[in-house]
Amino acid sequence: MAYLFQNNALLDSMTVLDNVAFPLRQTTKFSKAAIEKRALKRIEDLELTEAIHKFPSELSGGMQKRVALARALVTDPKIVLFDEPTTGQDPIRKNMILSMITHYRRKFGFTAVMVSHDIPDVFFISDRIVILWEGTVGFEGTYEEAVRLKLPMIDEFLRSLDGFQDELTGLLSREAFRVHYAAMLGGTATVAAVSAALFSVQLDLMHETLGPQAAVEVLRALGEYTNRRFNPIGGFSARHSRDEILTIFPHTSISEARQLVADFAQELKHEAIDRIQSITIAKIGVATSFDIYIRAGIAVVSPTDAIDQIIEKARAKQEIVATHRCGSGGNEQ
Repeated sequence: MAYLFQNNALLDSMTVLDNVAFPLRQTTKFSKAAIEKRALKRIEDLELTEAIHKFPSELSGGMQKRVALARALVTDPKIVLFDEPTTGQDPIRKNMILSMITHYRRKFGFTAVMVSHDIPDVFFISDRIVILWEGTVGFEGTYEEAVRLKLPMIDEFLRSLDGFQDELTGLLSREAFRVHYAAMLGGTATVAAVSAALFSVQLDLMHETLGPQAAVEVLRALGEYTNRRFNPIGGFSARHSRDEILTIFPHTSISEARQLVADFAQELKHEAIDRIQSITIAKIGVATSFDIYIRAGIAVVSPTDAIDQIIEKARAKQEIVATHRCGSGGNEQ
């Protein structure tokens, strides 16, 4: 088991290499060469090789967090405890940290146990959540189970999220979206035509290739332009997973929804994704290219459809609607 401190707790007088190697030096009898080899491997894994001889004060906040995570992972733990890892961070940095945790959890196979007050952000990366209520465990399970249970305590907790927005994208929170959907469409047989679109990006692949900042910037651009394009016509949207955004189009036929999405894709290619070009060039260079794909699936919404059913129907119909090539001129298709 390992622990990642809220404030990283790096030792100021030690270099990155020494900080990462510290747990092995204190708790194992490995040789000096073996310790250095393991530490260097984790430093490479977390893309910190260029900072190996730097001190914590010479690093950005994001790099300090990665050093702290490299130190936590150097002993190959099965479980890593995270104490409020995103406290005090702006929306971009917060989502970069959450993306980093999710990415490396999948890469190295550890179980992450996180204490956080950053709700609803942590819902996007959690397989299971535990809600503490008046000093006891009030609920344990998935977010979807919490919504379905209809317990007074859970309902009170979820209602407290009604006004929350996704800070990164400006979209509705999932709970606010659920309430909006139930009030406007759910169970209403008189709505003539309702359609939905599910947008997604390959967040994990972007994180691996371009780094967390570029990945989060693409997601933010997608959310901002979703709001700008669809809110004025009555559409409402929310992020329903780390890399998926669901939009509901009231009073919109499936053919009208397809045209809305096609127009949106063109605008997104030319105005939104271009913002990350300078970031990606710094990461991969001008001679290398990497394609960012935006996928969308469009589905008809029945009045009795649950949100999960809408997502499943739209996901089954997803196809690439926009491509942006980072590096080599930034060509769009």
